[in-house]
Amino acid sequence: MKSTFKRIYQNLITRMPVKARRRIMYFRVTRRHLRLGRPRLFTEKINWRIVNDRRDILSGTCDKIWMQDFARDAGVKVPNRIWVGTSLAELAEVDLPARWVLKPNHSSGRVHFGEGKANLAELQAVTKGWLYEQTSVTLADEWAYGEARKCFIAEERLGQSDIDLPDYKFFVFHGKPELIQVDSSRFSGHERRLYTPDWEPLEVVNIYPLGPVIPKPATLDQMLAAAAMLGQPFDFIRVDFYEVGGEVIFGELTPYPGGGIEPYSPRSLDAVLGSKWTLPQLQQY
Repeated sequence: MKSTFKRIYQNLITRMPVKARRRIMYFRVTRRHLRLGRPRLFTEKINWRIVNDRRDILSGTCDKIWMQDFARDAGVKVPNRIWVGTSLAELAEVDLPARWVLKPNHSSGRVHFGEGKANLAELQAVTKGWLYEQTSVTLADEWAYGEARKCFIAEERLGQSDIDLPDYKFFVFHGKPELIQVDSSRFSGHERRLYTPDWEPLEVVNIYPLGPVIPKPATLDQMLAAAAMLGQPFDFIRVDFYEVGGEVIFGELTPYPGGGIEPYSPRSLDAVLGSKWTLPQLQQY
């Protein structure tokens, strides 16, 4: 029964104008009305960006190839890219390392971990729909994903074990990191903890269970500097890193964290982050 209602909901909401859809999705999760005319909260401003902002500066921020090149050109180390293409049969002929990962270039949340030579039948089954389907209504609304090139990327997997590396995510407003989000065990019991740039842990829950307080990473200052540098051109962007063997490795850029519908508890942080973001004056056509 639940699956039937979910299908009906998805069918109805995909037919709505984007503003109405965003309001319904926002209220359904946060139980608050979405103010698009005068956004004040961080989550409201993310939704304002989704509905309104089509500036060129955002056009590459959901294209993994573009963002890695952007980081590399700025002097930040990126994962070793092995192969890019649309033919999995071609990937099956590539001499792959012992540990690798396959992702779509143009969407979020889809990943396949591989070892050694690729199995074509397995890859075709795992990645069915990856190239041409949007993964959700949320991504369908997020304009920059539609600007990304539709292809696969194979990279050497970071780390030396199957334990998920902590993912350090820096919320950068007008070139200044203001919040750090640490996601751990993303594929085996996802947990999340928020910190100030001084590594003071916050007792704030954001969708996932509150993760344990972990020691300050040795490369925190390097990550803060790299986040500020990469975030400088944007009024807001999230910049993600990994720490591997004492080195900072770029993860990705994110212009729409949580699709603008992941609430904070307590709610006060949503207002604090919103106050740090001055939205751009968009040219009217």
